[in-house]
Amino acid sequence: MCHAPDAAAMRIDVLTLFPEMFQSVLGASILKRAAEPVTDPATGRVRPPVVRYVLSDIRDYSTDRHQKVDRPPYGGGPGMVMQCQPVWDAVKAVEAEQPELAPTRILMTPQGRRLDQALVQQLAEKPRLLIIAGHYEGIDQRVIDRLQPMEEISIGDYVLTGGELPAMVLIDAVVRLQPGVLGHEDSSQDESFSQSLEGGLDYPHYTRPAVWEGMSVPEVLLSGNHAEIEAWRREQARRRTGERRPDLLPPEG
Repeated sequence: MCHAPDAAAMRIDVLTLFPEMFQSVLGASILKRAAEPVTDPATGRVRPPVVRYVLSDIRDYSTDRHQKVDRPPYGGGPGMVMQCQPVWDAVKAVEAEQPELAPTRILMTPQGRRLDQALVQQLAEKPRLLIIAGHYEGIDQRVIDRLQPMEEISIGDYVLTGGELPAMVLIDAVVRLQPGVLGHEDSSQDESFSQSLEGGLDYPHYTRPAVWEGMSVPEVLLSGNHAEIEAWRREQARRRTGERRPDLLPPEG
């Protein structure tokens, strides 16, 4: 999963109680390719890894002989709360591994700022992300306060069993924006929420065959007229945005 540190590679640390959850996601498809050297078949040039994943188990930093990291909440109530000490020690130990890369600390929490493409683009420009995936009822507020400044990020207005899946969503969104990760350099420039579409939704896409189950590809896409195709796509994007997400339309005038 990890290669030798590369000065140009973005480092993504994940602190979690369940590092095994990340293995299949980070070890497949585009996320895997981003962390490996890739040889251009046409030129023979080798592109070094553009990202490095480092998974750390918070339990490894527990001082409890049974490696417990949680306790019942003060004031009563259901569930368990992650303790300050293991989280604090884990963050400090991991940050010390490559101190020349200043980390942007992130806590995945439903109480955080809603993740959107603008935030993803900001994070994609950072040299290092340190993502904390909490579990149980949450993390003791004192260590959250002590770790400031820290981005608190939510992937939506719902609650999951832990921060692991949200962390994977964030990683995927950030890594695909790294130079050279996608197959085509323009792939991330002309899609939903991109500046080229004024922050709106993507237009519909079609491929072969030209007729399927009696349904034909729009004639303009078969015309070869690139100006007309571009105009059609922009109009379809605006129409789809207006129908599905009118809140994304730019203000009139």
